[in-house]
Amino acid sequence: MSLYLDTSALLPTLIEEPASAAVRAYLIAATAALLISDFAAAEMASALSRLIRMRLIDTAGANARLADFDAWRAATSLPVDIAPSDARLTSLYVRRFDLNLRAPDALHIAIARRLDATLVTLDRRMAHAAGELGIAVDLPETR
Repeated sequence: MSLYLDTSALLPTLIEEPASAAVRAYLIAATAALLISDFAAAEMASALSRLIRMRLIDTAGANARLADFDAWRAATSLPVDIAPSDARLTSLYVRRFDLNLRAPDALHIAIARRLDATLVTLDRRMAHAAGELGIAVDLPETR
């Protein structure tokens, strides 16, 4: 078994928020392989960029957090490339209007499906959609 971490489950490791303690405990206790896509890494940088624009952190702080994330990712997880089939499946998922998926969330779900991994997320809407699509889901904050 492996665990695919989406951005919502990764960001609390860099930015202190209500779910941070639960996510840290979940990751410490995890015995399965942790999988982090290049897309999730890009979203992490995007989230920090947003915090800079909101003047909640400065560039130096964001760079330090990204360096910490990159080091942690390299030491504790397996990298995951995005495959062309992920984009095709993402398109199919967002066309399922009953799921109310945004493309980035659908991409995370598609990657988890391709890898046959449990999707680890804090996004309840995304977790519900993944469950509807037959993807195993784990929500660290509800454990």
